[in-house]
Amino acid sequence: MTLIKSISGIRGTIGGTVNEGLTPIDTVKFASAYGTWLKNKNPNKRLKVVIGRDARPSGQMVSDLVCSCLIGLGIDVVNLGLSTTPTVEIAVPLENADGGIILTASHNPKQWNALKLLNEKGEFISGAEGNALLEIAEKGSFIFAEVDDLGIVTNNDSYLQKHIDAVLDLPLVNIEAIKNANFSVVIDAVNSTGGIFIPALLKALGVHHITKLYCEPNGQFPHNPEPLPEHLTDLAAKIKESKADVGFTVDPDVDRLAMVCEDGSMFGEEYTLVAVADYVLSQTPGATVSNLSSTRALRDVTEQRGEKYHASAVGEVNVVNLMKAENAIIGGEGNGGVIYPASHYGRDALVGIALFLSHLALKNCSASALRDSFPKYCISKNKIQLTPQIDVDYILNKMADKYKNEEVDTTDGVKIHIGKEWVHLRKSNTEPIIRIYSESKSMDDANSLADRFKAEIKALI
Repeated sequence: MTLIKSISGIRGTIGGTVNEGLTPIDTVKFASAYGTWLKNKNPNKRLKVVIGRDARPSGQMVSDLVCSCLIGLGIDVVNLGLSTTPTVEIAVPLENADGGIILTASHNPKQWNALKLLNEKGEFISGAEGNALLEIAEKGSFIFAEVDDLGIVTNNDSYLQKHIDAVLDLPLVNIEAIKNANFSVVIDAVNSTGGIFIPALLKALGVHHITKLYCEPNGQFPHNPEPLPEHLTDLAAKIKESKADVGFTVDPDVDRLAMVCEDGSMFGEEYTLVAVADYVLSQTPGATVSNLSSTRALRDVTEQRGEKYHASAVGEVNVVNLMKAENAIIGGEGNGGVIYPASHYGRDALVGIALFLSHLALKNCSASALRDSFPKYCISKNKIQLTPQIDVDYILNKMADKYKNEEVDTTDGVKIHIGKEWVHLRKSNTEPIIRIYSESKSMDDANSLADRFKAEIKALI
């Protein structure tokens, strides 16, 4: 059993003993802490919170517990039921709500669930806010409402259409071009809520040839739900079998997007943001942002158009903060997370699909040809297990000093640019591990670069 308390949410495995998994008691404690934190921020105000969940089997149970805690605190709840992370994010401001909770463990297997916590803008709460919430949970300082002050629950199933309408209203979503392209598309939604939302979006965009793969929202994931190449073999086979133009896959809460090309080859999760950003930059000048562990291809594409690229610390909240600071027109993460401020400041696979199809239609080329038009890089992801006694900060500082004549970024760990290659060294927040991400023109070169840095770190140890 596992329970992880992070600044932006609580995730864990269902069952087990209290404080060791996401048990009903733990769910009640952290939902109550979130509600109490909101009440402390907004004294003497009748509060409203939007909640929604993905399709995993524990979702209804967790939803019922969270709803009961919030109304017990005197907070009104707008319950979207089966939904997506970006749908809840856009619903919070549309409902004039004070916050939101998304019940999803994202790409984790079905035995996991989580409470992802939003502020009144529909964005993830900050580190300081998260720490304040965890302190409330630790103290258990909850004061529940008396009977006449209990909150009420309103079920609202209108946000599937509202989310789609919001995507269709984006000026860069070219519905006419997508319709005229007459795309044939295959979808793998891992039997979660993408199976509801993505087909509905595609139909609204004028895509009529849709093959559904694992689109029954029953939470029984047919494969590991993280959209990585080794998990997408069924999708690749179905694309070739049906002679489709492209395949889309999303994680269970539909904030990450990956594509598979018409020949069954991977478009590359890292290149989801690159492709969408290339389209946005072609229509709208401005800066771009991704995190330090994302591909250099976004920087190249941005600079080729004479615009400025910025790199943030890892984590969606850090990407969003830097996007706001630099007034970026597009940003996100290399895990298939597209953040398009013209819509909202959150990763959104629906927005990603609509912009990608617009780009593909206007380019009038195959998905593989579009992918091959971008600078080619490969990322190798590695780690070194350390003993608790080893000073990770010391090691990272020594590596930064060793390579001080190269381009070095210490925003989040140490990222070292060597020509057009890079290595990103980060310490884990929960265990004695150094993560080593490296990128080069080929996987062999990326692996060699990682091996070189692993050897140098081990020599320091």
